Amino acid sequence: MLRVRSLGRVGYQEALALQRALAGADDDYLLVLEHPPVYTLGVRADPAHVLVDPSAVGAALERTDRGGDVTYHGPGQLVVYPVVTVPDDPGAGAAHVRRLEQVVIDALGDLGVATTTGAIGRQPGYPGVWLEPGTPRARKLAAIGVRTTRTADGRRRTQHGVAVNVDCDLQMFGHIVPCGISEFPVSSLRAEGCGSTVTDVLEAVVGRAIAAWGSGGVERADVAAPGAAGPAGERLPSVGTEPTGGERPLWRRLRQAGVDPGAGVPINDKKPPWLRVPVRIGESYRGLDRTLRELGLVTVCEEAGCPNIYECWAAGTATFMVNGERCTRACGFCLVDTRHPLPIDPGEPARVAEAVARMALRHAVVTCVARDDLADGGAGAIAATVAAIRRRRPGTAVEVLISDCKGDADALGAVFAVRPDVLNHNIETVARLQRAVRPSAGYARSLAVLARAASAGLVVKSGMMVGLGESEEEVVATMADLVAVGVRLVTIGQYVRPSLRHLPVARWWSPEEFDRLGEAGRALGLDHVQASPLTRSSYHAGEAAAAAAGATAPGPVRLTLSGRC
Repeated sequence: MLRVRSLGRVGYQEALALQRALAGADDDYLLVLEHPPVYTLGVRADPAHVLVDPSAVGAALERTDRGGDVTYHGPGQLVVYPVVTVPDDPGAGAAHVRRLEQVVIDALGDLGVATTTGAIGRQPGYPGVWLEPGTPRARKLAAIGVRTTRTADGRRRTQHGVAVNVDCDLQMFGHIVPCGISEFPVSSLRAEGCGSTVTDVLEAVVGRAIAAWGSGGVERADVAAPGAAGPAGERLPSVGTEPTGGERPLWRRLRQAGVDPGAGVPINDKKPPWLRVPVRIGESYRGLDRTLRELGLVTVCEEAGCPNIYECWAAGTATFMVNGERCTRACGFCLVDTRHPLPIDPGEPARVAEAVARMALRHAVVTCVARDDLADGGAGAIAATVAAIRRRRPGTAVEVLISDCKGDADALGAVFAVRPDVLNHNIETVARLQRAVRPSAGYARSLAVLARAASAGLVVKSGMMVGLGESEEEVVATMADLVAVGVRLVTIGQYVRPSLRHLPVARWWSPEEFDRLGEAGRALGLDHVQASPLTRSSYHAGEAAAAAAGATAPGPVRLTLSGRC
């Protein structure tokens, strides 16, 4: 199957981590996106072809493993990365380049570009897509650089791809010798007077790419922007009543993603019986409460309003957050405090370790609020907490539920280096709803975090909510993406609206639908899927970790220190 993913704006290194992970996937992928301003150096690049300090013009500089010299990526440029299987022979790379060139040539022809700019085609002796090739007026419209790799099972897979200049800042090419070619200029569709937008070119290229690589079936998911495409490629205009000038951004983003915020479940409607949780305040609940208060610990059970708090606390199970109790993000689903965060408490790791020791835990889970105010996103405190638990109680398995740390490789590396037994990072929702649900995060970034963790050899886990306006097909597609980047454990639960300030519930999913999701996830190859209305990120965490290890859970888990419980 060809899985098409339109991802919006994605950092270069995140896109590269994602491609490397998808190279090992069973399915083919087509990633279409834009990059923030960046100059990239291929394996044969001459550093002298970078004429300025990239930071002086607001761009990054990245070395990469594709062929070719130096090029520029930035807003207004459509970047297409096919991660597909090609024949295992020496000429596969060159044949893939020609096929990719033809996809772009045909797509631009579909848009009528040739009639307004002159001929579009190949320039003899130079890769890419050109305007008026073979003439003294030839100018480059799209750059191509690829790499092929052989997977463990013997397939040859492609990475990198083509960048089409639609409406980008051509001055940025003046700071380099583009692709090492000084004799011909670079142009764009806008500079040529063509009115096609990035979205127009995206749809045309995707259509031609499907014809080229989609013979085994196609499935598509887009990170929604205004007028973005839906899971089946249909357009998703804003829905419901027209937004007013004073409409909250939360509601506006929902409309842009094709969800009418006024059509959801009223907050005062009675919940279905499978979501009604009995209040149980017994001695176990009170004892755990005393222990946590004595140690001055913060539990996400309380901070996030988890519906399982009575069940879990009565069983001696709790959730715990490090890095304080105030988050620097304001996700549309979360009840955690978003006031200005307090300084990091250096004694917190030791107190968490003391709690683990007092409860004689066999499996502890540590999570955090997002701390975008810190250079490392709070990764250092998570690593310190894991290390403290290991010193205090070496036999305890430790699971961490982390934020994306802004995608910073060094910060993530600090967490990976302490080798948690399970690395959890929540994707939260399907691609289309990402910007509405968690505007400070990103679908591609989360997949890249998970891919990097899997590449580091960790057992990787992720979690999702349903009931925000997604379809069952979109949830299954998201699980397929998680499997493709190396995730082995997944949790799926019903979203419950914390307050009127938060995202509305679009609908209640039934237990039978959760059962189907679990079956679908296992069919995709996940080791463990915990899917039920009341499931949260660390629900039955010990059992899930044991499933990934191919073993039986090591007895009852009395306390779990975690994120969304």
